[in-house]
Amino acid sequence: MHASNLASHRFGYSEPKLHKLAHDPRSWVLAQFERPAEFDSQGLIDGAKAWQITRDVLQAALNPTPSPDNSQPQDALGGMTPARQLLRKTNLHVLSKRWQHMTQTPTPVAERWVQFWANHFCVAATKGTTLALVWPHEYEAIRPHAMGHYKDLLRAAILHPGMLLYLDNAQSIGPQSIAGRRREKGLNENLARELLELHTLGVNAGYTQDDVTQTAKLLTGWTVGQNTAGLTRFVDNLHQPGKKTILGNIYPEGPQALDLLLTDLARHPACAHFMATKLCRHFVTDTPPAALVQSIAGHFRRTDGDLKAVAVALFSHDLAWREDHLPKFKRPEECLISAHRLMQKTVINMEASVYWVQSMGQALARAPSPQGWPDLSADWLSPDAVLKRIQWAERYGEMYSKDLDARDLMQQAFGPNLSTSTAQTIARAESGAQALAFALASPEHLRR
Repeated sequence: MHASNLASHRFGYSEPKLHKLAHDPRSWVLAQFERPAEFDSQGLIDGAKAWQITRDVLQAALNPTPSPDNSQPQDALGGMTPARQLLRKTNLHVLSKRWQHMTQTPTPVAERWVQFWANHFCVAATKGTTLALVWPHEYEAIRPHAMGHYKDLLRAAILHPGMLLYLDNAQSIGPQSIAGRRREKGLNENLARELLELHTLGVNAGYTQDDVTQTAKLLTGWTVGQNTAGLTRFVDNLHQPGKKTILGNIYPEGPQALDLLLTDLARHPACAHFMATKLCRHFVTDTPPAALVQSIAGHFRRTDGDLKAVAVALFSHDLAWREDHLPKFKRPEECLISAHRLMQKTVINMEASVYWVQSMGQALARAPSPQGWPDLSADWLSPDAVLKRIQWAERYGEMYSKDLDARDLMQQAFGPNLSTSTAQTIARAESGAQALAFALASPEHLRR
């Protein structure tokens, strides 16, 4: 890929007019981190309201009241109660605003940066307690901190109601706490384990099971529930008393210990290397050069995790712009976003688009594990996944081909990187719909 194509299609979400950044693609990328476009969250629910909606759905499921005239809508999960209908409407509304921002933002590389961190701190609606909390976690915890210091992003991400519920810290109780001595429930280590393994140090950083247990004890007291009105609070009666020793450091009893621990974790050399590896793998290539990873890890350490400075270091590094790196295979949502950016068309049917993204292997807001969506091309390259992408492209060709010239669209967007094979295939199409389908199913569009 030429530099302008790297900027447009690998680092960003695809620009329809490549010539607009061809003069200085590196400056085009770097400028986005000076003034990233703001996401308009006006009118969206906050985490507390999302918690209430989720609670209402669960209560309605536990205490069903059959419709007297059997008029209640049904789906595969049963009756669409008013609470479930509100949940569905709310999630689609948020997703619509999110996609509108992603398809129209003038700073797509900065937006991909936000989405990287949202996936890194994954919260999924695969539990009943998080059904409405995935998107608020993204726009309340991730977006406001994605250009700040890592320790602040880390704190916001793990203390959001969505994360406390997703990884069960809301129900974790110190065994020797006031509440722990009165109840059968006890310590839950899920958040502690993922904080060390997924959020900061990585799996091979040398911590022990005792470090996980001590971290879980330190995290007790941070909770959300009916008694907190859906807001994150520190409840002293749930907190394990006494000092905790983690990675050789001693932390005091009480809520202040969390900030001390997160600062130490964010400054740990293993954290810098783990973050640098993930960033280079996502933005550059599946197996990034060791020298690039080391350089970015060094910037992470020297700037105390200043994420904006780390982004500038990454996108200023010559190794990130090498044209011989193997391309990456786009995730399904990335295919959809880049298609709409290329076509310069809004999403006209939300439910159909959600269905197609899911059919291609990405159930939105339902990542399969706390690791988030996988980031290696091999994870998305099964024969069935490719077939589903072709079927999606055919459907999108039918939906969006009016007033579009696919040949011109691809030439404008890819320039000299448009292969002769793809250009000829599109030229031989029997209709505008088929031409657009060929374009969207092309290697140029499916890879980045």
